[in-house]
Amino acid sequence: MGDFQANFKRPDAGIRTVEGNVAGSRAAQFERKRQLDQEAFLARKQQISNSQRAPALLDSKFAGGTTKDTAVETIGLLSAEEFKAIEEKRSQPVEQEVITETEEERKLREKKEKKERKKKKNLKKKMLSTLSFGQEFDDDDNNFDDNAEPPTRLVKKDPSVDTSFLPDRHREEEAEKEKKRLEKEWKEKQEAMKQQHLEIIYSYWDGSGHRRNVVCKKGDTIGDFLEQVRLDLAKEFKELANISADALIYVKEDLIIPQDMTFYDLIATKARGKSGPLFHFDVHDDVRIGAIDSRVEKDESHPGKVVERRWYERNKHIFPASRWEVYDPRKEYGKYTIGGGIVNRKEK
Repeated sequence: MGDFQANFKRPDAGIRTVEGNVAGSRAAQFERKRQLDQEAFLARKQQISNSQRAPALLDSKFAGGTTKDTAVETIGLLSAEEFKAIEEKRSQPVEQEVITETEEERKLREKKEKKERKKKKNLKKKMLSTLSFGQEFDDDDNNFDDNAEPPTRLVKKDPSVDTSFLPDRHREEEAEKEKKRLEKEWKEKQEAMKQQHLEIIYSYWDGSGHRRNVVCKKGDTIGDFLEQVRLDLAKEFKELANISADALIYVKEDLIIPQDMTFYDLIATKARGKSGPLFHFDVHDDVRIGAIDSRVEKDESHPGKVVERRWYERNKHIFPASRWEVYDPRKEYGKYTIGGGIVNRKEK
């Protein structure tokens, strides 16, 4: 019964039977697949049968040889101890031969496996070498060949690609160094400019003008300038000997300049007053004299006035003091005027 079940095979319906005629081409496909499965099953069955028969044949092979050799060695009458000794002696080389053969097979198998792993490793490296980030991967199979040389780096950056938008620590450090260098250079130039001497022509105004000049530095404040003026005028005007520089005001182009401002501030910003520029301290012809062309802006200026503060408070309602006001750097004084009329304007 067991052999019947093992060898049982369903009869083929065939594509020319009623079943085959109805199913058509689909039945033919199933029939072909069933035949292939049957052939694969038989081949697998034969392989298993051969693998089970091999140990038995191997044992019988060695057993036959051992029996034959033992029969030759045991000719004649022997005791049981002598027979066992001969049998053990003949079996030892066979066991050693089997062990040696197994060891060689094991070494051959390990060598083959090692070769396959190395082949896969090389294939993996070749695939990663085509990626821009391939060098970042760590290979876990570094112990395959301890004597192997380190792989050469094949991936390189493309110099034609624009990477300026990417963060670059080295480039940022260089830019910061350049920024500090330029800042230091600019400050040194400004300090050198502040140390330059400047001749200031002014007019001491007490109702009438008394023109004088004094030399100071561009970095001096208006307060420092007024102190030098006070010391210079005190020799001639005794009323100035007993007052401080705070009691004086400096009026330039109808604007009262604050004492904490420097001449450098006026020059660097090219400050403009009501009736002329505030950054010119030399004197040409008075802008109030002669014919005036309103189409051309002039850089000519007239001397600034040094006035006692108490005189200004008493006469600020009378011309020209009525036109004076405190200078505001944020205010635009773009049009030069005298007596309320436009003198000239800047053509753009």
